[in-house]
Amino acid sequence: MSVPLLELRAVDLCYGAIQALRGVSLQVEEGETVCLIGANGAGKSSLLMSIFGQPRASGGQILYRGEDITRKSAHHVAASGVAQVPEGRRVFPDMSVEENLLMGTIAIGDRHADEDLRRMFELFPRLLERRNQRAMTLSGGEQQMLAIARALMSRPQLLLLDEPSLGLAPIVVKQIFQILRELAASGMTIFLVEQNARHALKLSDRGYVLVNGEIRLSGTGAELLDNPEVRSAYLGGSS
Repeated sequence: MSVPLLELRAVDLCYGAIQALRGVSLQVEEGETVCLIGANGAGKSSLLMSIFGQPRASGGQILYRGEDITRKSAHHVAASGVAQVPEGRRVFPDMSVEENLLMGTIAIGDRHADEDLRRMFELFPRLLERRNQRAMTLSGGEQQMLAIARALMSRPQLLLLDEPSLGLAPIVVKQIFQILRELAASGMTIFLVEQNARHALKLSDRGYVLVNGEIRLSGTGAELLDNPEVRSAYLGGSS
């Protein structure tokens, strides 16, 4: 029986007296795209950040390739093959596009940097056009592309994305999800936290629904798109 690439086992997470996650269990298999959907404040981002121990889970286990990483450092997790695209992009505003991309090599070293820069500029032609511009001058969509490309510079086995559609115009959201589709088709394993349930479920092999810090529903992307409760709560009631 194969070991999941990522597994959470009964994970609890607290901010002082506030419990953000309650007994969350989920799995991401190698090569899958899995999404976690839910309303604002459900605990989605907290779950994603707990994989890097920021904040640390207060109970349960987080395993990557079968290794318990619950108490491991963020650097250890990154060096093991996990990369995160944070909510709000968080590019380095005063650095150029190329300098931002090179920051993505910190966890693995820069021996592949030139090769991977070429690969990123092929995948994201807009970034090649903006190569020497400061990141602060990019549009929101271009900054999101940069954040994804920076994460890919670490050659991850698992890509975590936190709300990649946040604050973007609908046409740009479509572009970002097309890029994610291409990454998934190339074999990249993706765990996606997203409030835009329709885009997330259409992209994903499987999904989980988080409500008030607890997993309430799970299934294939298609099953959850057709689920009346999901349609009512997250898809505007449309079929």
